[in-house]
Amino acid sequence: MLSLRRLDSDQHDFDTELAALTHWDIASDPQIMARARAIVDDVRSRGDAAVLEYTRRFDGIAAPSVAALEVEAGELQACLEGLPRSERDALEYAAGRIRTYHEHQIGVGFTIEDEFGNRLGSRLTALDRVGVYVPGGQAAYPSSVLMTVVPARVAGVGEIVVTVPTPRGDRQSIVLAALAIAGVDRVLTIGGAQAIAALAYGTESIQRVDKIVGPGGAYVAAAKQLVFGPVGIDSIAGPSEIVVVADGSAPANWVALDLFSQAEHDASAQAILLCPDAAYIDRVAVELEAELGSMPRAEVIRASIERRGALIRTRDLADAIGIANRIAPEHLQLAVRDPEALLPTVKHAGAIFLGARAAETFGDYVAGPSHVLPTFGTARFASPLGVYDFQKRSSIIAISARGAAALAASAATMARGEGLYAHARAAEARNTGDAGENEPR
Repeated sequence: MLSLRRLDSDQHDFDTELAALTHWDIASDPQIMARARAIVDDVRSRGDAAVLEYTRRFDGIAAPSVAALEVEAGELQACLEGLPRSERDALEYAAGRIRTYHEHQIGVGFTIEDEFGNRLGSRLTALDRVGVYVPGGQAAYPSSVLMTVVPARVAGVGEIVVTVPTPRGDRQSIVLAALAIAGVDRVLTIGGAQAIAALAYGTESIQRVDKIVGPGGAYVAAAKQLVFGPVGIDSIAGPSEIVVVADGSAPANWVALDLFSQAEHDASAQAILLCPDAAYIDRVAVELEAELGSMPRAEVIRASIERRGALIRTRDLADAIGIANRIAPEHLQLAVRDPEALLPTVKHAGAIFLGARAAETFGDYVAGPSHVLPTFGTARFASPLGVYDFQKRSSIIAISARGAAALAASAATMARGEGLYAHARAAEARNTGDAGENEPR
């Protein structure tokens, strides 16, 4: 029997129960942070030797050098050509849709000229080098390859270096095929905190990157948190999440399967149903129980549902959306008759799925937007991975003679107010001096 947590938004301790249910903090486990810090510091100081030691210890691969951990382009292509036709077609179809979607995210700079002839603007440039972490400790994730590498390629990143753990040297052909389709520059079979540290700080054989993206387990998340600063990161990824808002119109079996689709990721994943119809919640509960036995990952699903899942009766749909906004989930599915009517009231969610047919699974694989999304409430301020994560902006400032005359007095006054007299003099010099050959045209 599946033990299902039932909550009601009218119960007196609901806020406390909801806060406890949805709380997640990678920093709350000091042992993980301490171990990750030790690995990161060791890789930073010993470089290749540390990477090889941890790869031998954690992945069971006794490589003589980092070069032996590299996957050559020929092997990637061979894996692609050796895939069953149906799998290759599916990967290429997904890659095409992901590429098309992200091409619409390509930003452009702008230039304006003010009343003094000053030229001001913003210029976008792609990052030089990006590291992509592809999880691989428990399963093969070719979708994570496509969802991270393709947007980086669309953005125009100069070099993409991928690390993927291969425990006991087991290289997953479908992952390598996806890397061939996405187009990467280097692939290293390194995982865990040691991979993050090597990408962040560089070693004798691995050049440091400018940014690290991609999901991973607790040690990867902790390591990304530790290296942030010297290198950029996309986010600190937590367990997968889904919140389904339902009004009773969708087949209960569909909703049950959507909840399971996140619960089967791992025991810490979270699946929550919000619905004002108590009888419908009962039907979903029956479907959850009926479907569990047919799931190959039934024990993982059971652990997830019983530890962090919930079926919550709400006062109405507005109340359900209010609770969903408080949770700010990675995935929000509006399994209701009129999802468009509810959409304007949704403020916080990584990805929003409109209608009962919009299964979250489509977003995981083939819809188009990247499935790398903010988790554990960070959708309040964070966004899905996209082209903009691989570009940066530089401000452009060109000052004319008239502009210098107009701006100098205010700039100098503000600078002296801050006690910065060289700043003030530098501004005033532009008002009185002759720029000569350096006058902007």
